[in-house]
Amino acid sequence: MIISRRGFTLGAASAFGLASQGAFKPAFAQSEPIKIGWLGALTGPSSAPAIGFDRGLRYAVDAVNASGGVKGRKIELITRDTQGDPTKAVNATQEMISSIKVHAIWGPTNSGEALATTPIMARAKMPNIHPCVVNSLIDPVKYPNAFRMAPSNSQWDDAVRNYCLKILKVKKVAVIGDTTGYGTTAAGDSVAAFKKDGADVVYTAQIDATQPDMTPDMLRMKNAGAEAIVSWSTSTGMAARLFNARAALNWDVPFVGHPSLGSGEVGKLIEKPANWDKVYTVNYRSCSFDAQGKLPERTQAFLDKASGKIDLKDTLLWWVLSGVDVVELLSKAVAESGGTAGEGIIKYLNGLTKYPGLFGNYTWSPTQHNGYPTDEVVMGAANSSKDGALNLAPGYG
Repeated sequence: MIISRRGFTLGAASAFGLASQGAFKPAFAQSEPIKIGWLGALTGPSSAPAIGFDRGLRYAVDAVNASGGVKGRKIELITRDTQGDPTKAVNATQEMISSIKVHAIWGPTNSGEALATTPIMARAKMPNIHPCVVNSLIDPVKYPNAFRMAPSNSQWDDAVRNYCLKILKVKKVAVIGDTTGYGTTAAGDSVAAFKKDGADVVYTAQIDATQPDMTPDMLRMKNAGAEAIVSWSTSTGMAARLFNARAALNWDVPFVGHPSLGSGEVGKLIEKPANWDKVYTVNYRSCSFDAQGKLPERTQAFLDKASGKIDLKDTLLWWVLSGVDVVELLSKAVAESGGTAGEGIIKYLNGLTKYPGLFGNYTWSPTQHNGYPTDEVVMGAANSSKDGALNLAPGYG
């Protein structure tokens, strides 16, 4: 079956051949599964990223297990839906550590949740890989077990701000976020950076992602003279309602910001395709079409292999690729370290230099746990999605 929003049953062949690679070193017990804990907001207003991550994870786990597992050990993916709620994320983390005794945790996928769970995992010395972008979540001294495989919010913010000021050449911006921990932090950091670079932040607000009518906020931004709207929210529903309200006001102001602005889910929620015009989103070279309409060779090879097995129409490709990369990274960490001990997994991750993942080339060390290279962060045209990949935004090389 195709891995989609509602169905996660898999039938994929091995994507990597992890079970048969000759680089694997020590042998270990063949019976106990490798337990990967998966904390994702799979439902609720901030669920779009987790749904994409989930598809990649399940495809990759199925692929590894179908090829015999990691030196005979199957992977067991243990999933908890956090619903974007930090309390649920904390409870699930404690359960995974104390009761289930997982060997590593992927997630959470929402920074507001990760702010609450990261210290818990640190105390338990639980290997943790996550895609959350809030800068304070990565600190090799406080959290020596936590590794970020996506860019930090500073990297995202730099790409968005530079696009607004240097390519769109706007002077007056509105900066908005949702009311989650992530939305509040990201919008605040963005406002400070825009002001530091001399821009005029004419409006800023935290908007409830479930708010049914975005017209009042859009009117306030328009009346303030905003020449671009910078949005920091994972909610595709909020994004679509903002775009619909912009169209109703006959206002052609550009939106720039969070990757969720380009999720295929937005295309299902807007009232007409034109409402998605002039929306520019953070994206990555691994998930961008070049001028000839081609993806990087590594990405295309994966899509050819996964064709018909993963639904990419309503998500972003980088979410899916990240999920695949996590399974491969943890599988190799277990194989190379000779077991599932947390110390061995952490040591393996600390030794990676330009590791060639599908989503990006990761580099971690004992003193640097931000693993994603800045030069692979780009801006994309949100409405150009094909299989979750995007065209580069106009004027962006």
